[in-house]
Amino acid sequence: MNGEGDDMFSHRKKTWAIIGAVLAVAAIAGGVAATGVAGDSEQPITGAAYEKASAAALKHTGGGRVTETEVGDEDSYYEVEVTLDDGRQVDVQLDENFNVIGVKVDDESEDGDSDD
Repeated sequence: MNGEGDDMFSHRKKTWAIIGAVLAVAAIAGGVAATGVAGDSEQPITGAAYEKASAAALKHTGGGRVTETEVGDEDSYYEVEVTLDDGRQVDVQLDENFNVIGVKVDDESEDGDSDD
């Protein structure tokens, strides 16, 4: 090939390499974002939001202790797990304004079967 053809081939090769790199980065970023949404990497509630979410959940359950929290739960904006004095666990679902929008009680019988 002449010099012009070689330049064109080199340019195309570089263009495809750049496109491939961009797509690879996008795929990795998309995978990271998807795992965060899917719940594989649960993000705990922190700071003032933790205090508000915990207070709302404990008020709703009438006591207990907060044992786990999560931002961006698949069911709600915030999820607060409360362990009651009798050992039952209650997942309190909260919206972004800390209003209770759902509750799930993990009530297990003595043989370990769920009563749900």
